[in-house]
Amino acid sequence: MDPMHNHRIAFSAALVFFLAAFLVAMASPTSVEQNWTNYVRIGAYGLARNSAEKIVADAQETGVFGIEVDNDIPGRYESFLDPKAKLQAIHAVAEKAHSAGNYAFVYIAGTECITAHGDKAAHTLAKDHPDWLQRKITGEPAIFGGGTAFWIAPGDEDVWVSPYAPEWRKTYMERVRQIAATGIDGIYVDIPYWMTHFEGWEDTWASFDDYTVAAFKKQTGLDARKDLKLGDFSDSGFRRWVDFRIQTFTDFLREIDQNAKSVNPQIKTIPEIYPGIEQESVRVGADVYSLYPVVDAVAHEYEFGGGDHMASSRTPLDWFYYQVGMHTFRAFAQGKATWILNYSWDGDKVVDRREAMMNLAMSQVMAGANFWDAPGHSMAGSNDPATRKRIFSWIKQNEKTFYLPRAPIHPIGVYFSPQTRNFYAEDFIRSYRGILLLLMQSHREFQIVTPRTLHEFHGEALVLPDVRILSQEEREWLEQYAAGGGKLIMTGNNPLEGKQKNVTRFPNCPGKAYVVSLEAGFDQAIPQMQQVFLDSLPPSAGVEISASLQVATSIARVNGETHVFLANFAGLVGGKNPVQTPQTVTIRVPAGHGNSGYFLPFLGNARRLEGVSAQGTITFTLPPISKGAVFWLEAE
Repeated sequence: MDPMHNHRIAFSAALVFFLAAFLVAMASPTSVEQNWTNYVRIGAYGLARNSAEKIVADAQETGVFGIEVDNDIPGRYESFLDPKAKLQAIHAVAEKAHSAGNYAFVYIAGTECITAHGDKAAHTLAKDHPDWLQRKITGEPAIFGGGTAFWIAPGDEDVWVSPYAPEWRKTYMERVRQIAATGIDGIYVDIPYWMTHFEGWEDTWASFDDYTVAAFKKQTGLDARKDLKLGDFSDSGFRRWVDFRIQTFTDFLREIDQNAKSVNPQIKTIPEIYPGIEQESVRVGADVYSLYPVVDAVAHEYEFGGGDHMASSRTPLDWFYYQVGMHTFRAFAQGKATWILNYSWDGDKVVDRREAMMNLAMSQVMAGANFWDAPGHSMAGSNDPATRKRIFSWIKQNEKTFYLPRAPIHPIGVYFSPQTRNFYAEDFIRSYRGILLLLMQSHREFQIVTPRTLHEFHGEALVLPDVRILSQEEREWLEQYAAGGGKLIMTGNNPLEGKQKNVTRFPNCPGKAYVVSLEAGFDQAIPQMQQVFLDSLPPSAGVEISASLQVATSIARVNGETHVFLANFAGLVGGKNPVQTPQTVTIRVPAGHGNSGYFLPFLGNARRLEGVSAQGTITFTLPPISKGAVFWLEAE
């Protein structure tokens, strides 16, 4: 047969493949229609019977847009039984917020329920319904008292309920519908978890109550108390238990959303989740990758895998890990909002609270996440109201820059494999983080790709960081991608069999090696330590950035214009210095993109910049960047 005939067949197959991928991307964009959740600037308040007017007035004065009110109906046994008074208060604050052109959402607990003065009360949830409680495999119920957590008062009874307890779930969903009927704009569901995060419960992989065990038996045919090797990720039965536990809370949040919208179609469901991309999400069963499709937004109380939870004491490496987490959430969200409830300062006598607040806000908005200001470890209030007002005012003025959809231009793809994370969390996360940090510190454009967005990816190269589990559908797409000319770069494990063309393999993962270097000495580690990996990437086809390794960069198209988001962490010393060393950045683009751009420093005003033409490129030298900044090219 004519060899040119074979060439033409291969070329035609590649063309059809990429055309099909393009049409899929056009037909199913990653972004959804935006709404108020995409633009919130959150402040929280305790809601009492007659406090609605005061709450809304304070929100308007301080620039809060998206008012959280704490009025937990199902998480307090008294109001779980009789919600009338709290429902009236929720209705009142919803009306006041709407009259001011604002939005309000109300806090409810997920599976936790507290009975006040439970040590003296004749009726508590545990006393009335012991069969509802989550349990260890040994039968010990999830009952706790004051001091177990800071929000549990002395004498109170704190219990964690099985989501499979039918009477509880029926009443819970009735309360959700009643809350939705008040006209409130959102239901904020906190801690919808399996109890595995209090002391002594971490390794239990609960719950083994009768209702949950029966549900697992019905679904899988396995007895959870006998047929699993708890904690053994090589055990097929335990893997099914892991999947079941994650699916349980995905279904629970879906049911909350459906019940709420059956009464009020415009209401939003927003779970608060502290686990992020690490193994903790597998342990508690609330996996944000799985949850984003069934809710309207996710509020992340994100600790980035053991990093410092307080902005005032974070190291530069902590900040970079934080960027990895937030960019990953934005990829999971596919256009839905990502709220971040983290904490800036808690009495640190060395670090200025205002600087810590600004660092936290800057890091979040540069990643496209919404800022929630809170003091210490409390949801409500502020460490410095004047600084919050300043930050919120600036975000409002520039909200479209940060919160309009961000589209890839010429990215290097990095694959997040949920199943690999579920069963090989430590190895996968170190590899995944390391690859993203290599790209972020090399100032290359990256795009985080997931099983849900794989068919929309059109970059020239896709990195699989120690990916070990692929579905048949994933495998087929990857093989087609490589056959069509896309480059696959596999680090660590090799999840594809055979010798496909356009596949580069690094058995010793450069991502993991780079993380080891960063953790040994952040200031001494440089991406060039993994130069062979960097050389394997396609050359940059668009924006080229010259900046310090301590400046985290991300590149995207926003509203048709090329944007570069820059977060500066140079000079920060956790617990000692919250003020960055200013950095100078130059940005080069191919000629033909226009000679003008704009520079917007954090908390500053946008200014026009003119580039310098030379040898087919336009170079922009940005003014010194203190905390962070955005640069964008003026559309021609």
